[in-house]
Amino acid sequence: NYQLGARYYNQGSYELARDRLILSTEMDPKLALAYSMLGLTYEALEIPRLATEAYEKSIRVGPKDFDVRNAYAVFLCKQKDFKNAAKHFDIAINHPENDNSQITMTNAGQCMTQKPDMEAAESYFRAAIDKMPDFGDALIQLCLLKYQEHDYLGARAFLQRYMSTNVSTASVLYLASRIEELLGNERGKTQYENELIRQFPASSEAKKVLGAG
Repeated sequence: NYQLGARYYNQGSYELARDRLILSTEMDPKLALAYSMLGLTYEALEIPRLATEAYEKSIRVGPKDFDVRNAYAVFLCKQKDFKNAAKHFDIAINHPENDNSQITMTNAGQCMTQKPDMEAAESYFRAAIDKMPDFGDALIQLCLLKYQEHDYLGARAFLQRYMSTNVSTASVLYLASRIEELLGNERGKTQYENELIRQFPASSEAKKVLGAG
């Protein structure tokens, strides 16, 4: 029932997912992941009160499950409860079995940008790349953070690190061209724009470049 509920959720069949997940929790009241998935489902159904109840139940029955903590923290962030979100993110990050804590750190950083607390956000993102230097999600977030702070040299540095080990999308190439333009590097701007048009000619970013041209 849990697996079916998760499948229905991923397919966007939220009512079917809800029914299966409720059955799952009735059959195994200690299955924390089922409550967590039920929380996600109630979010999708736009019933925040029941989502809150499901997430809180998931924490009560699975206090040591870092995936459950992370999901609850993401939900709390959406509710703008940043203090409690940070608390649960930190518990998940520091769990000794969380081998992918760089993902949790990046989630926490994105949450802090919404607060906004850019100093805390940067600390989380840097912790993520300290653990995994080529982790693309954190590198992109650091690039965007520096871009928003008008530190374009810093933004360029993080984006170049990202591009050296990750696949560049249309949005990444467009961002790179914008950074070079803001740094006064017309040659670099043109190179990125040409690469964007060559690789992603039908993208909205390419159309922006061609329209501006």
